[in-house]
Amino acid sequence: MIRRYMLLPLLLFTALMAEAQYDVSFSHYWAMEPSFNPATAGKQDRVNSAGSYALQMAGFENNPKTMYLAADMPFLLGRSRHGAGVQLINDNIGMFSHKRLGLQYAPQLRVAGGWLSGGLQITLLSETFDGSNLETPENNSDPVFSTSSVNGTGLDIGAGIYYRHRNWYAGVSALHLNAPTVNLGTTNELEIAATYYLTGGYNIHMRNPFLTIYMSILGRTDGVAWRADVTARLQYAHEKKVIYGGLSYSPTNSVTAMVGGNIHGVHIGYAYEYYTTPGMGFGNGSHYLFAGYQIDLNLTKKGRNLHKSVRIL
Repeated sequence: MIRRYMLLPLLLFTALMAEAQYDVSFSHYWAMEPSFNPATAGKQDRVNSAGSYALQMAGFENNPKTMYLAADMPFLLGRSRHGAGVQLINDNIGMFSHKRLGLQYAPQLRVAGGWLSGGLQITLLSETFDGSNLETPENNSDPVFSTSSVNGTGLDIGAGIYYRHRNWYAGVSALHLNAPTVNLGTTNELEIAATYYLTGGYNIHMRNPFLTIYMSILGRTDGVAWRADVTARLQYAHEKKVIYGGLSYSPTNSVTAMVGGNIHGVHIGYAYEYYTTPGMGFGNGSHYLFAGYQIDLNLTKKGRNLHKSVRIL
């Protein structure tokens, strides 16, 4: 029944976007891997914090706006390595508000010269639909058209596997594995379909030791719609100075340009997504801001997990 709500304020967006999925697409997905794969929590010897703000389909009324905040770190239990993470997502689109608070755990094993990890994520969902501004026919008595704010909560489960080697990585994951149904008030419900992810990447080192090309791909599907992003970034790194620029292509959907770097110890990035759908217009694309901060850890010496240096994500 809640899908009938969505046809009113959000018909434009579901028609224009290549995917009509619950999860948000971020241009800096390669720096936000825990957002779609819990097995990546704590993969580096660093306390890793990241934040992103997405203003999608700028120029349209009731356009999606999303805030993402997360942190993860590795730790040792005896001689075994583990990772833990936490994330908060606040996603607003039209009359809907999606909030998620998730906890992640990822044990890691040394395999064939690389690291293999498996991750589990438990997330508390908070869903709200505000129908106070909903325009309905006069004398409408259909209970599906709520004219007040209704909300509900649910529990969400995700899992993933991730392997990383010196210059490449690959992972598979699934979010909303339990396909949760959230009751909104007493007469409506929101069904969230399981979404499956496939990711991979490879680093190409140039003859110039300061230049590296980072290739990455992320694909996802909920069994009905799909989206894939292929990204290439050229990065310059020398004496703690990092600058990068890149392009990302999503077939049948969009082209994204991005720039960023390390400024005063903080990773700052910006991206603009131009939708290739006819009639969208250049100014109606999406803006993405990203910020990250890392603190190095020394897991081999107890009591020496001190701040050593700041590096780009």
